[in-house]
Formats: sequence, C-alpha cells, structure tokens
Amino acid sequence: MGLLFWATRDAVLAAGFLAGLAVAGGGVILMRRLFPAVAAGEAALPDWTMLRQAVDHDDVGIAVTDRAGRLVCANDLFATWMGGFVTPPGLPLEGRGAELLKNAGRAAWRDGEGGVDELAVGALHLRAQVIRTGLSEDYLVWRFSAVERLDLVTEISRHLDGPAGRTLGQAGIMAALVNAEGRLRVANPAFLLRALGESDQAHYAGRDVAPLLRLDDAGTLYFGREGERATPIRLLQIPLIPADSHGPMLLALIDEEIGTADRGTAQTYVETLLSLLPFGLAMVDRDGRFLYMNRAFIRAAGLAEAKMPRYPGDIVVSEDKGPLADMIRRHSSGQQVGGDLSIRLAGQGDEPVSMRVVGVRGLGEAAVLLSLKDSSEESRLKRQVAQASKMQAVGQLAGGVAHDFNNILTAVLGSCDLMLMRHTPGDSDYDDIQQIRSNANRAASLTRQLLAFSRQQTLRPQILQLPDVISEVSHLLKRLIGETVQLSVRHGRGLGAVRADPGQLEQVIINLAVNARDAMAGQGTLTMETYPVTAAEVRAMGSDVMPPADYSALKVSDTGGGIPADVLPKIFEPFFTTKDVGKGTGLGLSTVYGIIKQSAGFIFADSKPGEGASFTIYLPVHRADKDAPVVVPPPAKPKKSQWGTGTILLVEDEDMVRAVAERALTRAGYSVVTASQGEEGLERFGAMDKVDLILTDVMMPTMDGPAMVRALRNRRPDLPVLFMSGYAEEQLRQSIDIDHVSFLPKPFSVAQLAEAVSAALDAAAQRAS
Repeated sequence: MGLLFWATRDAVLAAGFLAGLAVAGGGVILMRRLFPAVAAGEAALPDWTMLRQAVDHDDVGIAVTDRAGRLVCANDLFATWMGGFVTPPGLPLEGRGAELLKNAGRAAWRDGEGGVDELAVGALHLRAQVIRTGLSEDYLVWRFSAVERLDLVTEISRHLDGPAGRTLGQAGIMAALVNAEGRLRVANPAFLLRALGESDQAHYAGRDVAPLLRLDDAGTLYFGREGERATPIRLLQIPLIPADSHGPMLLALIDEEIGTADRGTAQTYVETLLSLLPFGLAMVDRDGRFLYMNRAFIRAAGLAEAKMPRYPGDIVVSEDKGPLADMIRRHSSGQQVGGDLSIRLAGQGDEPVSMRVVGVRGLGEAAVLLSLKDSSEESRLKRQVAQASKMQAVGQLAGGVAHDFNNILTAVLGSCDLMLMRHTPGDSDYDDIQQIRSNANRAASLTRQLLAFSRQQTLRPQILQLPDVISEVSHLLKRLIGETVQLSVRHGRGLGAVRADPGQLEQVIINLAVNARDAMAGQGTLTMETYPVTAAEVRAMGSDVMPPADYSALKVSDTGGGIPADVLPKIFEPFFTTKDVGKGTGLGLSTVYGIIKQSAGFIFADSKPGEGASFTIYLPVHRADKDAPVVVPPPAKPKKSQWGTGTILLVEDEDMVRAVAERALTRAGYSVVTASQGEEGLERFGAMDKVDLILTDVMMPTMDGPAMVRALRNRRPDLPVLFMSGYAEEQLRQSIDIDHVSFLPKPFSVAQLAEAVSAALDAAAQRAS
C-alpha cells in the first residue's frame, strides 16, 4: 500500500485498493497471492501487473525501477509521453534534462526523495518527483506531471477583454496591450471609450496607438480626441518581455490632476516601483541631473550611498563624460527610443560596460531612464576563463620548451660523461668538466619544474598520510628556514589517506616553506597544520571550483607582510616573482600548482596585507576497494651492468643526441646502426641481418617513433623497443599504446643509457623464455 500511495499520491485510491483486496478474499490470503514468498519467509517480488493497473492515471506518468536500475512497472501515460517504456533516467529529454533527472534519482537513493521542476520532452514540459519506497526501500517511484506554461500576452489579452478589464475601468484604470510595432492588440472598454469614443474591440484592433495620444510643450500627456480641455493622464509602460524593450507592452493610463502634490505622488510611486527591480535603473531630468537611482544601479556603478553623484558624467571616466552627456541630451528632448553606449566606470578599471539610455514621458520630471547591468560577476568569470586559458597556453609552451631543452642537456651530460672517462681526478680539466656537468644537472631540475607546471611530469603516486610526509621533511625544513624562524606543526584527527607522489609532495612543502621564510625576512613563525574536510564543509564553502567530497587539507601559514591584492591573482603564473633579480626563477609556486593539480588536488592562497599569507592544499581522500589485493612494493632491482653485446638500431632526429648515444653504446660493447628519422630507420632495419634492440626517440619529423615501431612489429612481433623522450612517461604511454616497450626519460647520463639498454634486453629475454 505504501508503494501504491507514493506512486499515485492518492490516499483514497490506496485505501480503496487495500480494501478491495480484503473484500476479494481477506488481507492475509491476498498478501500471499501478491507476495507468496514473503508469506513463506522468503524474498519475492510483488505482482507488478496488478500494481500497474492500480496506478494507471490520466494525468500522472508513473514508472517504478528496482535497485539494479531496471524498469519493473510503468503506466500507459508514461509510455505515451516518453515514446515507449524507457527506463529512467535515460529518457528522451531536452538539454540537461537527463543529467538533472539522474541527479534526482541519486538524491532519492540517498535522502529518500528528489525532484526536478522543469523537464522538456519535445513541446511537453514536465515536473518530476522521485521517491524511494518498497518494503525494503529497494525501489524508486518516478512521477511525472505536466507543467502548464503561462503565455503572458495571451492571458493579458483574455483578461482585458473580459470581466477583469471592466473591473479595471471601474477603478479608473485604462489599459491596452500593444504589439512590438505599437499597434493596438486589445484594450479594456474604458480605454476604448476615452481614446476612440467607442468600445467595439474588433473594430479598432491593429490601430496605431501613438496618434491617439498627444503631448503639450510641458510634457503633459492627453488623449488626442479630447481637445484642449482634455484631462491630463499618466502613462505607465510595462514591457511583457523584460529583456526586450521593443516587444509587446502593456499600457496603463489613469487621470492625473495637474498639481505639485500629485506629481510628487507619481514620482514616489515610480521610485518605489524601480526599487523593486533586480536590474539597475536611474531617472535623469531634462537638465541632465539624477532624480533617482535604485540599489541595483548603485551597486552596478560601484557607488557609495553616503556620497551620491549629481550628474551621470560623475560616474564615468573623464573621456566618456562628453559622449554620455550628448546622448542623454538627445534622448531627453527626442522620441521615446533607446540606445546603448559603451562606457568605463570611474574607479573600476578600463573594462567597458554597456549603459542603455531611453527617453520617457509621463514620469513627472524624469526625461531619461538609464539602465546599467551589474557585470561584476560576469567580469570575474571572464577573468577566470582568461587566466585559465593563459595558464594552459603557458603550460603547453613550457612543456615544449622543456622537451627541446632536455635534448640539449642530454648531449651536454653525455659529452661530459665521455670526457670524464678520459680524465681522472687531479687532471687540470677534470674539475671544469665536473662543474659543467653540475650546472647541466641544475638546468635539468629547471626542466622538471617546467614539466611540473605544465602537468606533464612523471608521478609515482603512493597511498600516504600527510603527517608522515611532513615528518619526513621536517628535519630539512629546519635547516632551510634557519634558527630565527620558528616552525610550528599541528595535526588534526581523523585524517584520511591520500594518493600522491611523496617526493613531489615534499617538494611542494619545501617550496612553500622557502617562500614563507623569504616573506618573513628570516624572522617569524611558519605554521603547518593538517585537518580533515568533509563534503558538507566543502558545500558550505560555496566553491565553484572544488567539488563536494572528503579531503585532507594542509595549510602553510606565515607571519610576514602578506601578499598585495594586485599580486595575489598572479602568484601561480610561471616566471612571475617579486624577488630581486637573480634571487628567484618564478617557478616555485607554479611548480607547486602543477604538482597539486596533477595529483587531483586544489590549492588556494589567502592573504591580507600586514597579516601574513596562507596556502591551503586540499587532496581528495583515497577510498581503497575492500576487495582489492594488497600491493607489496617490489624489491629494489639490482643495478644493471653498463657493458653488453648485441646490435642496436638507434633512431634519433637530433644530431648531437644521436652522436653521444652512439659513442656511449659503442664504448659499452654494442654494435650500433643509426638513422635520423622513422623512414630511414625502416630502411636500415630491412638491410640488417640481426637487430637485438630498437632505441628510438618518440617525436620525430615525417614518421615518429611509435609509427615506426608498429611497422617493425608487423615484421617481428617480439622486437625489443626502448623509447627515449623529453616528455613525461605517463603522457607518452597513453598516446603510444604499444605493449612491451621500455622508456628512458631525457636528459640521461651515459651510465643511465647503458643500464636502460641492458634492462630492456634482459626484459625481452625473460619474455622469450
């Protein structure tokens, strides 16, 4: 009965249905017929055929789904509306309807009830309600009811030509509905009698309204047919489509006695009406002075209520004062038409906003209406989109620069290693070569920072706890920040585990600590605290970026001078630094940003001048699958030999990298055949009697490495392959999609190259055995 009641929302029908069951043979007997296994103490399904007949409605479409999402019952109206017995939420809905309905179903499973107020199936508009019900609450009841959409123009036309129009006339209100061309569509009898002398609606439909009215030199409005002794009238124009001032409009006219008190009352009435509108409106008199502005206009113009401007030119920059004054002057004495003007508001930067200027009549002293849209939120979103686009473009540039730079560093490091083989400690050139090699390694760390910013570095994520990471790096932090900076660490309870690369996370903590030390000039307190953040707390934060979920948070705060408001939006940009020349690369915080984003986390900066700065990192809590096997870390692999035998086909488009790799492998005992790009590699392979390993770059002109390897694997499926590239391994593996290949990241040393080749050959031998 509960399922029937939730499906129909009709207590009488549900009670009648149960009573009918009792009359037909007794409640117990019929319960056994509908739920035979329940009577025997077993789980069973109800008789859906009987239930479907009971919930058959003419105005409500009903469907029932089970826990597995299968459609088990639906009435005929549901099938008619949806074009068949389609299983919710996969219905043929317009726009985002399917997504909204799916979210309502999830809410019903979680909270017991969900709903969507507006869905569209073609021209049909529906409201949906989803209820979790059943003996074990294992079913969802989906109820769809039609929503009647109000046609405002049709409704007003019907009422003006009926009793409502006559009632308005008895109250002294003359009302008319005009179309976009200003022609009469319908009017109440009071308007027709005053304006035309007759009340025959059909006879005057389509007539132009403007000639029926006239203005004197003082701007007073009259009916044209009433002559010089006509009674002045007050006109209110109400657009029926708020966003379209040129669309259909409702005109309301009442008699107005000429007098200061009445005009003051009209002005007060109009001001009260304008104050209720959600968009900014202001009234200006014929001399160009402000008469009134609503709160939305004040907010959009960024004005202080204690100091209101006298003229519209006072709210714009000096360059726009003249054009705005000219436009107001033209509209105050001309026809009732409007125009748009792009202006820049004083004190709000150089971003232009649109102001609409409309000439009006019948509003007392007001001659012009100014409308201004509060675009602060729109501007903020535009800045966010522009910032995100810029960060993405710079990230792609950084990744490309890092790739090319890695090729150069590979050649430098390889050449240094080869020269060191000919020199021993104590030689005059040994120290110089070591210095070159050390500087090349420093440059390699910069390329890793570029890849971290562009989110293209290779991460080795592990399941870990934030307090453990801070504990591991705390001894290093104390040496970095110095003895004059106090380190305070606080950990919250109930922290969830996170999945991240511990080495990269340590780099994040070190970068933030070093920045805090510099901001405090070596004096102050550096505070690190960890705490859990629940999904409910995330919702309460109202963040547009961070989805509701459980997070483990790390907050790093300092007691320095803070970050200026104009600098705060730029701190995560690469190469942006406030430090002196030679004291910072501008990659520290951009690296932090890249690592956190690549770890599916979020980072936010908060600062008030003079009160220090804080950086808060949110990493999602890792939820491990209970059935997943425990992964034991593999034992450390023994170091591979740097000597070997075999024939290697080396394919590399960079001449300097190819020359260094060829010399290094030849010295290690290998026979090396080289090629400068993929097609040449195919020719070399065809001319070789034996090939033990393909060593190839990934990105090459004409034919890249993966395309060449696929062609070679067609000839020899078990061919061992070792890719080398300056891009990240994860990114390349997703794009390459070739089984049983090894990867060597650039830049690499001669020893690393020899070990990687030896490991690739050993792996191929193990697969063959």
